[in-house]
Amino acid sequence: MRLFASLVLLSCVAPVLPSAGLAQEGGEVAFVRIWPQWRTTESFVRISEYFGGEENTGRQTMLRTQPGDRAGFYFLTRTRNPGAARPEAKFILEIIKPDSPRTKTYTFPAVLPAGDHVFNLGLTGTDWTGKDVQPVAWHLQLVDADGHQLASSQSFLWRMPDNGAH
Repeated sequence: MRLFASLVLLSCVAPVLPSAGLAQEGGEVAFVRIWPQWRTTESFVRISEYFGGEENTGRQTMLRTQPGDRAGFYFLTRTRNPGAARPEAKFILEIIKPDSPRTKTYTFPAVLPAGDHVFNLGLTGTDWTGKDVQPVAWHLQLVDADGHQLASSQSFLWRMPDNGAH
């Protein structure tokens, strides 16, 4: 009986508890998932591009270090923003590449819409050395116009005490 009462109480309280996925600073914005991977130019081409000539990004936002080049190493980043849109956000990507122990930082200005959205953050052109190269470690932040952190994620090796990044 006591177990039954506890389960009933838990079922009433659980829906009002905040989601662990939204427990980022500010309690709002979160990275749902980040997929780092190499992408070819051809992986972005859709049939409509053959007719209209322009890149069709669907409902994703493409942010590239060198906009004229599509091939590169991308961080496909799914965000969740249950609040209002944030027109002056920016992604800050810190990365350690295999050819240097020094941290390289890339900034991607962005409009963060309300709701769920997908961003492709691409290190393209000469900013990435090729399809067989993987980052050693990385750290991605999303900040608002005032520089306050909205969300943050990092690779396993970034957490290592002697990664040279700090």
